[in-house]
Amino acid sequence: VQLQASGGGLVQAGGSLRLSCTASGRTFSTYGMGWFRQVPGKEREFVATISRGSSDTAYADSVKGRFTISRDDAKNTVFLQMNSLKTEDTAVYYCAGRIIQSIAISSAQYDYWGQGTLVTVSS
Repeated sequence: VQLQASGGGLVQAGGSLRLSCTASGRTFSTYGMGWFRQVPGKEREFVATISRGSSDTAYADSVKGRFTISRDDAKNTVFLQMNSLKTEDTAVYYCAGRIIQSIAISSAQYDYWGQGTLVTVSS
């Protein structure tokens, strides 16, 4: 399985961006999916996760109420809608997939990773 993330860019604080992650392969709909982010010099941190069938989601406290994860299995794509962006949201964002269908907040629980897309929020 290959994951391709896109949609990053430069945005002013208070603005919005939507990240996309498209997967190859016919089993995408059975995977649990997640978004993580990383700032240089810091560990990769959990952002959001969604289960197979979108029945369950979870968010980091820092993004709850501002970010929304969703998926379109017909397009093999998972999205991260980011609203009310803050400068501290600046990071490289990675999508991840796991064979187990449930949500997961630990990076160690994911089997596949995309290449990352840079989000820069200016003040």
